[in-house]
Parts: sequence; structure tokens; C-alpha cells
Amino acid sequence: MSEETNGDIQITEVSEENKIKADEARDAANILFRAKKFEAATEKYTEAINLNPNVAAYYANRSFAYFKTEAYGYAVADAEKAVKIDPKYIKGYYRRAAANMALCKFKDARRDFRIVVKKAPGDKDAKDKLAECEKIIRKIEFEKAIEVDSPDKKLAKTLNVDSIVVEPSYDGPRIEDGKITKEFIEKAMEYFKNRKRIHRKYAYQIIIAVQKIMSETPSLVEITIPQDCKLTVCGDIHGQFYDLLNIFKINDLPSEKNMYLFNGDFVDRGSFSIEVILTLFAYKWLYPNSFYLTRGNHETDDMNKVYGFEGEVKAKFEESMFRYFSETFSSLPPAHLINQKILVVHGGLFSRDDVTLDDIRKIDRFDKKQLESDSLLRELLWSDPQLLPGRSPSKRGVGIQFGPDITENFLKRNNLDLLIRSHEVKENGYVIEHNGKCITVFSAPNYCDSMGNKGALINITPDLQLSYKTFEAVPHPDVRPMAYAAHFGGLF
Repeated sequence: MSEETNGDIQITEVSEENKIKADEARDAANILFRAKKFEAATEKYTEAINLNPNVAAYYANRSFAYFKTEAYGYAVADAEKAVKIDPKYIKGYYRRAAANMALCKFKDARRDFRIVVKKAPGDKDAKDKLAECEKIIRKIEFEKAIEVDSPDKKLAKTLNVDSIVVEPSYDGPRIEDGKITKEFIEKAMEYFKNRKRIHRKYAYQIIIAVQKIMSETPSLVEITIPQDCKLTVCGDIHGQFYDLLNIFKINDLPSEKNMYLFNGDFVDRGSFSIEVILTLFAYKWLYPNSFYLTRGNHETDDMNKVYGFEGEVKAKFEESMFRYFSETFSSLPPAHLINQKILVVHGGLFSRDDVTLDDIRKIDRFDKKQLESDSLLRELLWSDPQLLPGRSPSKRGVGIQFGPDITENFLKRNNLDLLIRSHEVKENGYVIEHNGKCITVFSAPNYCDSMGNKGALINITPDLQLSYKTFEAVPHPDVRPMAYAAHFGGLF
């Protein structure tokens, strides 16, 4: 092969034989993609690109495969290569817009949707997505203009829940005298299961009670497992309420002795997020010292605007309720420490070597600016492990990727034995990496009704023995994932 430069694009001379082989690799990748084997498809698209790096469509196709595995940073990079090779290639701009939307880079996405609409004025789908993108940008700018940062002016302190009237026609479970009970939660779960909503008064009571508990909670929560108890760590649930019910079926309902830690990403994508979060919040209110919730990267405003939770709150209750959820999400701690030896976070580790548990304790999680920079909080929510030593830029475009040496050194520095995290789909529901020092657990089986993965949970005894349960997805009502994500549902 030889290369020549056309502007800032390198054109590689490719033999006819390699062009044919490249097309064959692309065709094989397309078959794998349609079979939802996205990682294998990525490898085949890479093979096509290595054989013939001059074809914009190869990069756009691999961009889409990366997108499906939530490697949005890689998806943006490939889409950019596609439009550099062929500035007239509309799909490249669309792929870049979609990946930037996934990263909540709304202005970058708007730029590309505008290009698509200009080049293809008859594309209604692109017009709808551009309109929705512009709507989100306007809303964010408005919310920033009226944002109240003073903790003394939190919404939860201004709502008079007692003034909300429960209509005589309401036949659902009730919270009496402002106290949550086991019976209320079990009745509420059955109510949710039958596609009914609890009264908004009780939803607000649950949200506000949990916000009060969490606002008094440190950023690093220390958990001690009593001798006659067990602690179950669950990963992402993502609005899959019927799978949450199955977890409680196979692993028993929460109690003071059957402790739970749900490790973030309770909402978004799945279209039963309200049912999930109200159930989890209710249990947190009932068992504040044996039921724990970690903040995930989807317990943030930007993600909720794109991936469906904000729309679901508006559809099932009212738009103003989302702001109460938002405040409560900001109060969730980003890390838990089990028996002084196991650190549990949603995403992963850090871009620096000197981070200590005290640094995590000092995180000001209530400061929204912490999520706009490469802060410890952002890295806790977003980072992922990698097989190779050292650190790499994140495949997601946010946070970092960290190798086994980074995990080993962090654990040694802080006198820890193990890191448990979630954040990534795993075929068997969990995976043990980094010489047994880093475990990923993911509890949303058949994620988004499309990935075919199992879910998993981890049972931990007082002497820190770990055992795993895996489970398949259970049936749910015929509501597609991202049903409340406005015009962006089709992107994901």
C-alpha cells in the first residue's frame, strides 16, 4: 500500500484484492450486527478498515457498533473519520450526532443534526431529533438561569405534602401518619406490577423522606455486616421493574437481616423506572441502616433528559416531580465501604495515583459542577476497567479506563481487598477481572430487551465470602425500552 494526502485526509492505495476482502469483512460484520453480536461485529468492521481505510461507510458502521456497546467516545471518533473521508456522507454526521447525544453533548449533536437536515431536507426523523435537541438545550439554559444553589432553598423544604388531597376514589396503598411500613411497600409493588400508580402524595413523601436521609449521609458510606446477616450487591437495574421483583423472589425481600446495596443506574432506558425508584426509595426509608443506594451515572439530569426518566415522570405523575427526584439523586453517595475491605462504586477508579478513601469522603456531591469536570465524582460514576496495564482514554468519552496495576495499587494504598463496580453489561451478569481484584456486577438481564445477557447479584457474608446468583429476564408488559425518551428513543 502507498499513501497520498488530499487536504488533511490520507488516501491509501488499496489493491483490488484487498477491496474485495474488505467488502467481505463488512458483509460478515453486518450479519453479526443484525444478530446483535456487536463486539464481534466491531472486530469485523475493524478488519474491513484495515484492509481498505478509504471507505467512510466502514467507519460509520463501526461507529454504530460501538454505539450499541455504549462506547460512545469511540463512536464519535469513527463518525468523525467517516465525514473527513467523505464530507457529503450524511450517515456520518447522523452517527456523530447520535453519539454526542448519548454523551449529553447537546450543542455538538445539534450542529450535526442541522447538517443532516440541510443535506436531507426531507428526512423527518432528523428534523424531529433536531427539534428535540434544541428543546433540551433551551430547557437546560432556562433551568440554569433559575437554578437555586442554596441548600436552604431546596424544593423538598418548600412542599407541604399534607396539603395534597387523596381522592376518595383512590384504592391503592396508603402511608398513614407519615410512616412507611413493610405492608405499604409490598402492596405498592403489587400495585405497580398491575400497571397502577400510587397516589402522588405518597410518591412525594417517599422522595422527600429519602432526600432527608441521604442529605445526612457521608459521601463514603461505611457498612458493617452483622454476624447473623448477609449483604447482597446488585448492579444496574435500568427501569426493569419486573426483573427487580424477580431479584426479590430469588433472593428474598429486603429486611434488617437481608441487607441490600443497589449500585446505581436505577432509572433510564427501561420504561418502568418510576416503579423501580419508588420501590428502592421506599425500602431505603423503611430500612435506612440495612438498605443502601449508590449514585450511578444515570442519576443525573442530563442523562435523564435523554434516556427517558424525565419523560416517564412527566407521563406518570407530573413534570415538577422530576425536580424532586433530581435533588434526591444529587444527595446519593457515590461510594460504599464494606467491612473496611471492599469498596463499591458504580463506575471505577481515577486518573491520578494518589487518591485515598479520605479524598472520597471529602467529595462535595451536592455541587453540580463536580459532574462538569474531570473530578473524582465524575470518574467514580463513569470509569471502566481494561485488560492492559495503565490508563487509557475512556471508550465512553467520559472518565477513564484503568488497568489491573491501577486497581492493585489503589487497593494496596487504601488497605482494601476488592473493588466491586457495575456500569457495564456482562454476558453472564458478572465478571471477575484484574487478578480477582475487580468485579463487575450487572443486574438488568436482557438489557433493553435486546442484549440477551443474564443478570447477576453478589451475596456477601460477614466474613466477606462472596457467592453469585445469575438469572434470566422475566416477561414484562409490552412497553418498549426508551418509550418515554421523546424522539430520541429511536437512536438507542
